[in-house]
Amino acid sequence: MHDKTLAELSAGLAAGEFSSVELTRHFLGRIERFDGQLNSFITVTAEPALAQALAADERRRRGEAGPLTGIPLAQKDIFCTDGVRTSCASKMLDNFIAPYDATVVAQCNAAGMVMLGKTNMDEFAMGSSNETSYFGPVKNPWDTVAVPGGSSGGSAAAVAARLTPAATGTDTGGSIRQPAALCGISGIKPTYGRVSRYGMIAFASSLDQAGPMARTAEDCALLLGAIAGFDPRDSTSVEREVPDYRAALGNDLKGLKIGLPKEYFGAGLDPAVAQAVEAAINEYRKLGAEVVEISLPNTGLAVPTYYVVAPAECSSNLSRMDGVRFGYRCDNPKDLEDLYKRSRGEGFGPEVKRRIMIGTYALSAGYYDAYYLKAQQMRQLISDDFRRAFETVDVIMGPTSPTVAFNAGEKTDDPVAMYLADVYTIAANLAGLPGMSIPAGFVGNRPVGLQLIGNYFDEARLLNVAHQYQLTTDWHQRAPQGFE
Repeated sequence: MHDKTLAELSAGLAAGEFSSVELTRHFLGRIERFDGQLNSFITVTAEPALAQALAADERRRRGEAGPLTGIPLAQKDIFCTDGVRTSCASKMLDNFIAPYDATVVAQCNAAGMVMLGKTNMDEFAMGSSNETSYFGPVKNPWDTVAVPGGSSGGSAAAVAARLTPAATGTDTGGSIRQPAALCGISGIKPTYGRVSRYGMIAFASSLDQAGPMARTAEDCALLLGAIAGFDPRDSTSVEREVPDYRAALGNDLKGLKIGLPKEYFGAGLDPAVAQAVEAAINEYRKLGAEVVEISLPNTGLAVPTYYVVAPAECSSNLSRMDGVRFGYRCDNPKDLEDLYKRSRGEGFGPEVKRRIMIGTYALSAGYYDAYYLKAQQMRQLISDDFRRAFETVDVIMGPTSPTVAFNAGEKTDDPVAMYLADVYTIAANLAGLPGMSIPAGFVGNRPVGLQLIGNYFDEARLLNVAHQYQLTTDWHQRAPQGFE
């Protein structure tokens, strides 16, 4: 059963080939058997999952099942889940039991899905390799000496290893797309505001966006349809009708205009990755698309802009983690100041501390205008580049990551080198645009991702463009050795 896509599992449940309880037991068995090699889960919720599966089977018997009823998935451990530890992979929240469900979790529950557990991630979603987790690094199932990407590396590794048919992720600067690329799966970051952020523990509020991760674009379409929509509890949620993403997957690509930014194919891109991406672009030419070169001249500003805006927002968001109301508290504090200092000093890891310090500095008196305000001006220039590009093209394509998965430990001592791993993904977050990564080949035994960026609320087109490619290629069907 684990070799079936979400769409195939949905059809199998509808046909009575297996029950949700059988399906859930199968995936829980695979987690128990394989996750010791990967460390992709922080919490496995076996008993609640079986209870949800039983309820889904009953719902199906009553004729009330939807397309996702009874299908297992994993939730990134950044989404509050009622009665379940929600740690954000941090010592700071290791003892935090969420008292409510995030909207994304509630939407999945309403669809009748079965939560297998909470996946590992970079601490507070800060990282590009899933090595900053308090619970230890996640390993890439294609090559366990390699990283799976971050911050949604646990979700990506679990989907790639067939431990779950789908998972949720969050993307602040590429944290759905980059791990999807490095693990050879599909993942989409929707337009900012398309999916509710309520109950999603905030890293950078103007950048964070939740989205689905699965093996195929069709599966992503199914899951995105369930979690997207307006939420009055989220002030950044956009009140806009959600289309039937799956119904839009049958359109051919004749006349589609694809833009290739020349800035995405220059220095820093691994030639072998470039070759795989160019082969994928040629496949689109065969499908009838027109490919043109475009320019996004402010691409080089994306990384420095992001690493002012994101730390500034994280320093504000994480100020609530103080040892007073919830989360980790140091032992025997002498006074309130000692409580704050030691709780935060002991509860946060090095990368989180680094970003809080950078952000606090950028927002401090005398530096706000020089750094944060200037970064917001740069952000507007980056958005303007995309606006002009979409006046002439329908979709922008390029590599998701400049390299395939690098080895664990390779960049941990060089934060700047780690930050540059997101060089192609960050701009879409700064502009609030939807972006997607799909499998497009291998370099050795490590996957290559093709990135697709669309105009605002154009997720249906992105998913269809990805789906048409997957109808003519088999990269998305391949499984890592030992996890088939």
